[in-house]
Amino acid sequence: MRALLWIVAIFALAAGLALLAGANEGYVLVVMPPWRAQASLNLVIVFLILAFLTVYVLLRIVSKTLDLPGRVGAFRTRRQREKAARSMKDALRALYEGRFTESLKYAKVAYASGNSSPEAAIVAARAANALHDDKHYREWIGRAGDSDEGKVAQLLTESELALAAGRLDDAGRALEALRALGHRSSAMLRLSLELAQAQGRWEQVSELCGQLLANRAITQEQARPIARRAQIERMRALQADPDALADYWRNLSKEDLGDAALVEQALPLLAAAGRGAIARRTVDRLLEAEWRTELARRYVLCAGEGEEAKDALSRAEKWLARHPEDPGLLYSLGRQCMNAEIWGKAQSYLESSLRLSPSPDAHFALAELMERLERPSDSTIHFREAARLASA
Repeated sequence: MRALLWIVAIFALAAGLALLAGANEGYVLVVMPPWRAQASLNLVIVFLILAFLTVYVLLRIVSKTLDLPGRVGAFRTRRQREKAARSMKDALRALYEGRFTESLKYAKVAYASGNSSPEAAIVAARAANALHDDKHYREWIGRAGDSDEGKVAQLLTESELALAAGRLDDAGRALEALRALGHRSSAMLRLSLELAQAQGRWEQVSELCGQLLANRAITQEQARPIARRAQIERMRALQADPDALADYWRNLSKEDLGDAALVEQALPLLAAAGRGAIARRTVDRLLEAEWRTELARRYVLCAGEGEEAKDALSRAEKWLARHPEDPGLLYSLGRQCMNAEIWGKAQSYLESSLRLSPSPDAHFALAELMERLERPSDSTIHFREAARLASA
């Protein structure tokens, strides 16, 4: 339908022009002594139109001819970029698929075709590292940092791969260079956290964990185990100084003291330093809020001595009324009764704990109790069972 309308419009235009030309009786007179020429106005108009079109076509041909070298150069550049992009895509896909040899080959092509792009050099370095080709890894990781735009990516990659390989000094140097550049990304903080954990710098671990949380780079669930380990390791380092360990415990935040897993791991450290009693109120509060059998098992470690021990035993027996089948609580009660020299109750509690859940520590406690009761044969049996369960 549209074609038909165009045809009708063209014929109408042609008819209109023919009528206009027929009605036009003008002429053009050109005088150039001694010559003189006269022509129809219609003919002159047609001639001028044709002359304009001819000149326009000639100028376009000349322009295209003069632009040809530039167009050829642009075409070659475009083809080169397309080749680089295609090779880079193939290199990344091969890298993610674990085809490291092919990835290295494609990355080399992308680097040569893409004006030495640092991205291609990074991919080549990762592929060479995966192939354990240290020579090519060093070559390509160096090329990645040749330009300023690739320096950060080079250092981040270098530190990440060095950490994965256990080359902590190399990772530390790369991260230090990043800090010198003023780079402060979440990726760098993550790598710094990994390095601090590997090197046992637990105070820095706590600080970095807090920064990552503030940047929302990790969740609370991810941060809690890391922060917990940092606190435990710092407490372990203070075991030789009981007073310093006690001060450290007292300065823990409410969040840390509300972490039952942290308190559970801290109790043996405090008890070994003779400061287990300072954690008792915290343990009482945690067990009242949420019962945990492993924490109840270690309640004996914070029971204290004298009147404190009697009060702790009384509280534990009240808990037993609510949790009569809890093996951890029964073990703790058995140990507390041993400390108080209530031998009959101690044996009953420990045997009940073993009946519910056989464990090396309960057998070991019973072995010690049998020794105190001068029953060496029974003691030997429990020592053997404790060793068997511990090695299982």
